[in-house]
Amino acid sequence: MTNWEELNWRGLVKDVAGEEGIEDLINNKSVTFYWGTDPTADSLHLGHYSSLVTAKRLMKMGHKPILLCGGATGRIGDPRPTSEREIISIEDLNHNIECIRKQIDKIFDGKAQLVNNYDWFQGYEFLDFLRDIGKYINVNYMLNKDIINRRLETGITYAEFSYMLIQGYDFLNLYRKYNCIMQVEGSDQWGNITTGVDLIKKIDNKEAYAFTMPLILDANGHKFGKSEGNALWLDLNKTTSYELYQYLINTDDSLVEHYLKVFTFLTPEEIMDIVEKHNKEPHLRIGQKTLAKCIITDLHGEEEYKKAEMMSNALFSEDINKLSYEDIINNFKDMEQIKISEELPLEDLLVNTHICTSKREARELISGNAISLNNKKITDNMYMVTKENAIDEKVYLIKKGKKKYYIVIFE
Repeated sequence: MTNWEELNWRGLVKDVAGEEGIEDLINNKSVTFYWGTDPTADSLHLGHYSSLVTAKRLMKMGHKPILLCGGATGRIGDPRPTSEREIISIEDLNHNIECIRKQIDKIFDGKAQLVNNYDWFQGYEFLDFLRDIGKYINVNYMLNKDIINRRLETGITYAEFSYMLIQGYDFLNLYRKYNCIMQVEGSDQWGNITTGVDLIKKIDNKEAYAFTMPLILDANGHKFGKSEGNALWLDLNKTTSYELYQYLINTDDSLVEHYLKVFTFLTPEEIMDIVEKHNKEPHLRIGQKTLAKCIITDLHGEEEYKKAEMMSNALFSEDINKLSYEDIINNFKDMEQIKISEELPLEDLLVNTHICTSKREARELISGNAISLNNKKITDNMYMVTKENAIDEKVYLIKKGKKKYYIVIFE
């Protein structure tokens, strides 16, 4: 299987510019390519990571990545399908750039070149830009681009409209300065990409290449991203390894093979072997566990993966007592937290904290084996909930029924 065949086998190629020559470049040459993102937050997310994995894969194939962080384009924001992006302050923008730089440097082990497009836009006079670049792109050409066309009914600002020219100039500048002849982005950037390819052809009479990757969707057909409200951040302080593990371990079976192809560096043979084992015994979640291990280890290291796996296993066993107060507070963020100031019989605790609506409900649940403290079933409604038996003498994890969890903290 050639490099190009593998990229297609993994489902990583959607649109192609320069189709006649790109296969030979990928298979037989060592070329410089770029991927870019705007610093709209202080962390990248899993949607970005799917593209970064492709860039890293190309690097492993012998190609040279340039990763662009849009200090210039981030001041405007690329057009969204529905509404204009919120403008963020320059201070926040610069802070975000530095945070993203650190993440990219870590993911690529310092082997990727990092650039900021503000470096070549600062001081570039508006009239000079229109004269040098604007006259080469027809307005009708821009209006026909899908992302622009979809916004015409609701309205689009001139700033957003001009984004295409700015990103197109990025490609031209990188071509001239670094001999960067290829761009690799998500499919939502196709209009901006082809503008860059056209500028290179019209102004410098040179050939440039590009391909886009299909956007990665979840089981509900939503893309990963903060605008979708389902962001899984690459920053451990925003999304813990445990939270990422929980998301990946619950990946829909129908998506496992696709995600393994996109997100991991396993060989095609290894992936198909895992898929075969997974399909035979899907309840073992072999595919999901492999996916979680590959992604978390690549992002945060093996120790973080082991910690996430241990946290997940502990949630359903008495091993939870091996965790610390900080482990529970920092990782089980989706659980309701309740503070108490005194030791109480279990029945009273459940009622006073509104975990149960009445003493009758509390007694029925306790006697019915439906209440657990730190994963230990309690059947005595007068069982004393004391600091002595709490984790670190501070916290209990209470389970009600099969799925409802509460964190009870002694003040």
